[in-house]
Amino acid sequence: MVEEVFKMSTGDKTVVEKLILEDDLNYIHMVFEKGKGLPLHYSNAVVHMTVIRGKLSITLGDEKTKIYEKGNLLRIPYDVKMHVRNEDDEVLELIVIKAPGAKHPVKYAR
Repeated sequence: MVEEVFKMSTGDKTVVEKLILEDDLNYIHMVFEKGKGLPLHYSNAVVHMTVIRGKLSITLGDEKTKIYEKGNLLRIPYDVKMHVRNEDDEVLELIVIKAPGAKHPVKYAR
């Protein structure tokens, strides 16, 4: 078999799956139930975030929180303070691609 196969969750429970973690690419699948998300942190790479389903509530830097529905792709620069969460009743599903891969472990904000 030439290809490498990665299995992602297909349910509605909160999960963060780091499927590919390579120097040139990180591919992460995330599912968040209402009220769930990531802790406040700084982007450790250029982040490409695709909303697959639901509504993403995201606060970047000192900007106001914005909401993005499925079908939106965000490009977030390196070293930006970010708060990613689901404030909607519908389950939120994201694909996050970091290219090149993360420069260092995530730095959490206070």
